[in-house]
Amino acid sequence: MISPIKPQNGSLLVSEPFMLDPNFKRSVVLLTECAQSGAVGFVLNQRSNLILSDLVSDLKWANFPIFIGGPVETDSLQFVHRCYDKIKSGLKIKDDMYWGGNFEALKVLIDNNEIQHNEIKFFMGYSGWGAGQLEDEMKENSWMASDSFNSEVIFVEDEENLWREAVIGLGPKYAHIANFPEDHRWN
Repeated sequence: MISPIKPQNGSLLVSEPFMLDPNFKRSVVLLTECAQSGAVGFVLNQRSNLILSDLVSDLKWANFPIFIGGPVETDSLQFVHRCYDKIKSGLKIKDDMYWGGNFEALKVLIDNNEIQHNEIKFFMGYSGWGAGQLEDEMKENSWMASDSFNSEVIFVEDEENLWREAVIGLGPKYAHIANFPEDHRWN
């Protein structure tokens, strides 16, 4: 079933249930940039064992979880937020969602306990597609796109159920996929 929705900035990519690529198995990706030249996004539901203070030594008490955003530049730290009013920077993705911003200002806000877990998500690395690559993967039914979701799902900490909920959110035509076992041999 080819996804009727075309990927765009701020849409979600939901992996098909039997995707073999371990980087994207049962993943939900927030697209932050989608153009003819390629696409960039972050896997929302692959939490690492790290917290922010493990990566930023001067934020000793920052217990924000770190997610694996994708297999590209895994030594980079990225963030998506919905607190532009506090950080006063970031590239608008969609509605009240922003990518990046002034990290020094963010560190001060975190140090002062002014940023909540439901306002920001941190990623090591990102997911990237070259020109035409994502379109080809969409034609191969590797991904389903969604643009009708509440931004709450981006910042939810129940990443274990995020893929299932995202599939159900695609509508009745796709809802049955949410119950597929992870290994098709278990069917």
